[in-house]
Amino acid sequence: MKKVKILTITLIIGLITMISFCGVYVQYQNRMENKVKDYSYAMDLKGARNIRLKVNTENKTIIKDSEGNPVENTDNLTDEQIAEKGYTKEETPYNSEEVKNLENYKKSKEVIEKRLKNLKVENYITKLDEQTGDIIIDVPENDKTDSVISNINTVGKFEIVDSETNEVLMTNDDIKSSAVLYSSEPTTATTYGTLVYLNIKFTKDGAKKLEDISNKYVEVKDNNTENQTTENSSEETSGSDSETTEKKITMKIDDEEIMSTSFDEPLKTGELRLSIGSATTDTEKLQEYIDQASSMAAVLDSGKTPVTYEIEENKYILSDITDNELQVVIYAMLAIVVIALIVFIIKYKSLGALGVISYIGLVSVLMLIVRYTNVVLSIEGIFGIAIVFVLNYIFVNKLLSKVNKYGKELKVQDVKKANKETYKEFFIGIMPVMIMVVTFCFIKWIPISSFGMVMFWGISLIAIYNVIVTNSLLKVGADLKIGGKKK
Repeated sequence: MKKVKILTITLIIGLITMISFCGVYVQYQNRMENKVKDYSYAMDLKGARNIRLKVNTENKTIIKDSEGNPVENTDNLTDEQIAEKGYTKEETPYNSEEVKNLENYKKSKEVIEKRLKNLKVENYITKLDEQTGDIIIDVPENDKTDSVISNINTVGKFEIVDSETNEVLMTNDDIKSSAVLYSSEPTTATTYGTLVYLNIKFTKDGAKKLEDISNKYVEVKDNNTENQTTENSSEETSGSDSETTEKKITMKIDDEEIMSTSFDEPLKTGELRLSIGSATTDTEKLQEYIDQASSMAAVLDSGKTPVTYEIEENKYILSDITDNELQVVIYAMLAIVVIALIVFIIKYKSLGALGVISYIGLVSVLMLIVRYTNVVLSIEGIFGIAIVFVLNYIFVNKLLSKVNKYGKELKVQDVKKANKETYKEFFIGIMPVMIMVVTFCFIKWIPISSFGMVMFWGISLIAIYNVIVTNSLLKVGADLKIGGKKK
């Protein structure tokens, strides 16, 4: 029974090791896809996207009607049609001379940084050219980079306008915050899907405006109660005795229409909830809706930039460390680990083999934790992984050394005693390191935070994993009378 327990623990560790280092592949469409999350790399390892936002110096064409109001949907109108309708064209700069000043440049940079933070881009660098107003941004290269760039390049001007007169009813100043919400909605008679919402919360003044608007822009039904003759009634059997009219509002971001609607009832909560897409059970479709809603929420939360920018440069910058160099470092680390584990077996015999099994399991679990806790791996982070390997080796070596002295007379209580002594000596010894690591976790500079987060999870894992797995293996070993020579 005891041998079965050791075999079970070994098989579980072997399975975790295969998942950690090889992955889990399932067929998706016409290819095999790894379902294990990839590592998040910092710019010094993965490379970066360098974007230069230039102050827009061009003009935009605005078409106005005879009363001087901007006209919507004029893209397909020819010059002759514009003249026939009595419209006029005006050339207006995207940025007036009054807008182009240092204060607005700094405010635009702050808005973009807030937008990057809202988009969960932790590893970025922004610089401002105070003379030209240009903003230089470095962001990590990954699957979401293009989406991030499209969101930081927008002005973020939010408006709710009258659909007929284009009167501006609400702006960015009325928004307090925005968030992505979810609800379960029926997709068929028997199944439910997830519906994604963009929830906009307004300020106190904005909430009052929203209530007034929702009272005014409602669906109205006019009932016709006029008496009709029997002859007319028979002729109009398919007619309706009510007519529906609507006053609508249009929501815009950067002058692009997002939606046009009226209200069923007054909104008194100060919140406006907009559905994104439709309820779905399709994971990819749902993620698409979530990304769309998250992008809109990030833009609305950060406010609008006082200055309009255009992308002048968008280039990928290779990492100074090539894939081959990184592989050499990884293989060197693995070679050192293999040699160290062989020493365990030579030195402690059967106990050493149990220590090797446990050590491999901790390494595998650590690499999965680094993936799924979204630790950003930099060069310093990889150095942190190496230190965790060394610390765990020291811990296991101390424990095996204490257990080994009992030889064939090893008992379960001896393992407990050795484990307790090892924990006390080891963690008291690294207490200054633990304090330093916790401090590093709160530093925003990626090289330091990467090292700190890796070390934090590594030390935590050493404390938890060894008391569960290593301790269990050695207890079973004691029952099976596994031990070295008594010293």
